[in-house]
Amino acid sequence: MVSIRDLHQQLIQKDRSALEIAQAALQLTQALEPKLRSFLRLTEEHALAQAKRVDAKIAAGEEICLLAGIPMGIKDNLCTQGILTTCGSRILENFVPPFESTVTGRLTEAGAVMIGKTNLDEFAMGSSTENSAYQVTANPWDLARVPGGSSGGSAAAVAGGECVVSLGSDTGGSIRQPAALCGVVGLKPTYGLVSRYGLVAYASSLDQIGPFGRSVEDTAILLGAIAGHDPKDATSLKVDVPDYTQFLKPDLKGMKVGVILETFGEGLDEQVNQAVQGAIAQLKTLGAEIQEISCPRFRYGLPTYYIIAPSEASANLARYDGVKYGFRKPDADSLIDMYTQTRAEGFGVEVKRRIMIGTYVLSAGYYDAYYLKAQKARTLIKEDFEKAFESVDILVCPTTPTTAFKAGEKTDDPLSMYLSDLMTIPVNLAGLPGLSLPCGFDQQGLPIGLQIIGNVLREDQVLHAAYAYEQSTEWHEKQPSF
Repeated sequence: MVSIRDLHQQLIQKDRSALEIAQAALQLTQALEPKLRSFLRLTEEHALAQAKRVDAKIAAGEEICLLAGIPMGIKDNLCTQGILTTCGSRILENFVPPFESTVTGRLTEAGAVMIGKTNLDEFAMGSSTENSAYQVTANPWDLARVPGGSSGGSAAAVAGGECVVSLGSDTGGSIRQPAALCGVVGLKPTYGLVSRYGLVAYASSLDQIGPFGRSVEDTAILLGAIAGHDPKDATSLKVDVPDYTQFLKPDLKGMKVGVILETFGEGLDEQVNQAVQGAIAQLKTLGAEIQEISCPRFRYGLPTYYIIAPSEASANLARYDGVKYGFRKPDADSLIDMYTQTRAEGFGVEVKRRIMIGTYVLSAGYYDAYYLKAQKARTLIKEDFEKAFESVDILVCPTTPTTAFKAGEKTDDPLSMYLSDLMTIPVNLAGLPGLSLPCGFDQQGLPIGLQIIGNVLREDQVLHAAYAYEQSTEWHEKQPSF
């Protein structure tokens, strides 16, 4: 497993050039893609041009950032100027953004090398990457199984070794859930820590961009590069961004860890339960004080989310009407007919389902009964977390109730699919940071994820706990052998 620091050392010692690293990553990805299908498109010309700029800096004796020359994948709902951005949807099959998202702009400034745009559930709506209009991504640990979603392409690309790190977005678990199913590290930052400018909106009050890595350190390095205030995003927080790697310490003496009782009930796979309980015991061995914590409203996260998120989606997706950009149905009889046919053909089944749910709950006569009540429930869930953090530093629980399921297994049962995000959704509703990292494997050799949740802007504590656990175990060293 090659880390960011390994590659950085190779570059500054001139053992390898950025161009050689980029070419190797592209070559490997081209060889693996027929099996994995992590990427919707490779950006070869763009990547080689970025790599050459890094080499020119090194040749001129200039200092380079840690991320300079590092191959990475970018989820295809992040706008990349002049490069096709589809959100995994037919309705944006020809959309080339005229502007750059803040996060990809910051990575370009740092010298990072984008090798391609990764696959996702259409408009980031899904838990398996099966809702993409273009292809189904495979899980590197078992090619017949899903990688999770909606950032399944980004998680699978890192797990499969196609790139060192990648970016995803997380609205209800879309970074942490695929990280767990693919056996990598995935972090959803505090809401507002990372700019959403240039992220194609799904549910604006929940969406957050975050990093994937093979290690906690790589994830921390990438977070540091994309975090920070952005005047282009009204929800961006004005906070100083520390060097997150300074918090990566090997012991947890004095740290108080709360175990969320409500996550260990019905529906949790026994092998997942055992692995997570083992991880909690390991945290205690590292010096943490363990106590049980009740978050009684945690279980209301799923129904609350599936009112709020579709409501925001129905408003955000109203802009896709075939008028200014994206797919347009030709030969329509009237303007209304063009709108109707464009949206009917452009959107997939899951996106239509969520638009209809959202439109219904926002409609006259139902707003108070559904949307307003869901917002009140969201406040109560947030209060549970606030109370918990009065007595502990971090919270832990399973990331997902089960390991990766087979492709096609849940496509006809949306509710069963939605339950995949049972443990992750409340974290988004409360705007908290959450991280998933590997904590074991089931009897079929599929990864299991431990979720670590922090208080607002306490990514330092989340990363500290994750790093200490990671370094005291060997789970992160295991790699798929497909």
